[in-house]
Amino acid sequence: MENCKLQEEQEVLSSIYADEWKKEIDGENSYSIQINPDVKLYVTLNDSYPSEGPPIYSLLAPTLSKYLKHKIAEEFDTLYLDNLGEPVLFQWIEKLKELVNDGINESTEVLNHSLENDINEAATDNSRRCDIRIIHGPVIMDRKSSFQGHTCDVSSAEDIKNALNTLLENKKISQATHNIYAYIVKQSNGTILQDCDDDGETHAGGRLLHLLQILKVENVMVVVSRWYGGIHLGPDRFRHINNAARQAA
Repeated sequence: MENCKLQEEQEVLSSIYADEWKKEIDGENSYSIQINPDVKLYVTLNDSYPSEGPPIYSLLAPTLSKYLKHKIAEEFDTLYLDNLGEPVLFQWIEKLKELVNDGINESTEVLNHSLENDINEAATDNSRRCDIRIIHGPVIMDRKSSFQGHTCDVSSAEDIKNALNTLLENKKISQATHNIYAYIVKQSNGTILQDCDDDGETHAGGRLLHLLQILKVENVMVVVSRWYGGIHLGPDRFRHINNAARQAA
């Protein structure tokens, strides 16, 4: 029954979106669709989809606001929970198109108000750290391991230190198995300051830094927290780390 639902969904998506719905060559159950010239959705279907677990997705959408990316994540979660056990990709794609089109016309006032709600809630007496705003992405789960990305605008080595300290004041994040991070800062004199840390997840920090370089972002630090669930994920863990970073960016 599960395979039948999956096959029917793929036939429907191919029929509706034709060549826009593409199978990725790097995975048997990985697909992508270009929503508009600046937004592309990637999805990977786990072996138990759709009966158990949502698709794993990532967005390549450097022009979308952080608020809109969080709104997309919330809507995807709601659609999945409202349709437990049933395929949701068509609904995700249509909702994404709707949100992207609406987001183009969002007012600056609405965006600023929403971004204010993403200020880190950890209390601090340090006036500089009170200005630190950390955006938390959605949680990605796979075989009992959880991944979550966090991003922060930084412009100096002091900002990086303050952002890390602020983030680790969150007890859940500080207790993560790994807190992998990377950053790229363009200083006022034009010098590029960049570095990364695996935090015990070998090669993960370098891959995260490489992602930032590919996306050509500056003055941003990305931290990905991983809570290990006891089951080795192999190379899949690197895909989840990158996806978590993209969804928080």
